[in-house]
Amino acid sequence: MDIVGEVREAVVTIPAGSVASYGDVGERIGAGPRQVGRAMSVLRDENVPWWRVVHADGTPAMCHRGQAPRLLAEEGTPMRGTRVDMGRARHRWEPPEASAS
Repeated sequence: MDIVGEVREAVVTIPAGSVASYGDVGERIGAGPRQVGRAMSVLRDENVPWWRVVHADGTPAMCHRGQAPRLLAEEGTPMRGTRVDMGRARHRWEPPEASAS
C-alpha cells in the first residue's frame, strides 16, 4: 500500500471529538509528519475526517477554506482559543497497535 492509502486508513480510525497530530499519524504508519501532511494534501476521499489531524501544538489545518475549527467544535473537541487542547489526553487519539503479521 502507498503512503496515501496508509494515511487514509489511519485517519479514518480517529473518532469524532478526538484528534491526532501529523506526527501521531506518522508514528502509526512509520512516516514523518511532513510525509503525512503531503499525503493528506493529495487525499481526495471525502470520507476521511481530515480536520481531526492537527499540528503538534493543536493548531488545526487551514485548508478547506479554514473549516477545521468549526468542524472540531461541532464534534465537541476541547479547544483553547483557536487550538485544540492537546493536554486533555482523553481527546488525543491513541493509535491502535499494529497487528502482528
